[in-house]
Amino acid sequence: MPRPTARSLVLATLLAAVALAGRLAGAETEIPLWTGDAPGSEGKTTAEVVVTSGNGERQVSSVHHPSITPFLPAGPGTGLAVLVIPGGGHRVLCIDHEGAFVGRWLASHGIAAFMLKHRLAREAGSTYTIAGNALDDTRRALRLIRAHATEWHIDPARLGAVGFSAGGELVALAAMHPAGADPAVADPIDRLDGRLAFQALIYPGGSADIVPAKDAPPMFMACSANDRQDIAEGLAEVYLKCKKVGASAELHIYASGGHGFGLRPGMTGELAGWPERMVEWLASQKLLETPAAK
Repeated sequence: MPRPTARSLVLATLLAAVALAGRLAGAETEIPLWTGDAPGSEGKTTAEVVVTSGNGERQVSSVHHPSITPFLPAGPGTGLAVLVIPGGGHRVLCIDHEGAFVGRWLASHGIAAFMLKHRLAREAGSTYTIAGNALDDTRRALRLIRAHATEWHIDPARLGAVGFSAGGELVALAAMHPAGADPAVADPIDRLDGRLAFQALIYPGGSADIVPAKDAPPMFMACSANDRQDIAEGLAEVYLKCKKVGASAELHIYASGGHGFGLRPGMTGELAGWPERMVEWLASQKLLETPAAK
């Protein structure tokens, strides 16, 4: 019998971790995007830094081992899957109100969610880049989710992403620079499709640089009118760009809310309804088998 190679052992370890996460749907198990060092992070051993604010919400920095955390429906889901990318200016990750709270809400509505912890390009001393390492993490996350669609009961053709602030910038970059399947690469996960079926941009950074193509993934956008000018007016311009080229887009601009409203337990008012509007939009795009809103 042939001896297992180092690559096969690494892959088997990763598959075992992912299978365990699939069985422990409610455990919110963090799963590394790569076993061992992520490409570009070789030799970086600094531990992640977690800072908790006065309201108990966490911010994470010093990410050298990017990961996803699944939030899976407790019962039969819709088959839809969403990669959730928190914001934080590429300096930190706001993993609660722009990450875990969103993931739990989606799971409670029958939608599988996966929160991404990606490498940060703008924290002090960082050697990472947005269009390099952080975007690589985004694409790898999409491929890893598709690799285990069966375990997580999702349709790989209905996998999209929602991003907040800097996370929205990454979603837009992934949409504008799609990475399809590549059967020639050695890593079986990297052979899979890294493209988005849809994109949801919630007060995204880099709005001025969003240039949609006619065949861009359907786009949902939301922000508040009293956010920064480049975002509030920038998203209106993005919508007009979509209209001009014939790309599918829906835009919600709320009267107030500023930047970073995200989603929090007990949130009230019209801003609290943006996830419901997103689910309605997903249904209108025929991406939900049945309406998931409760």
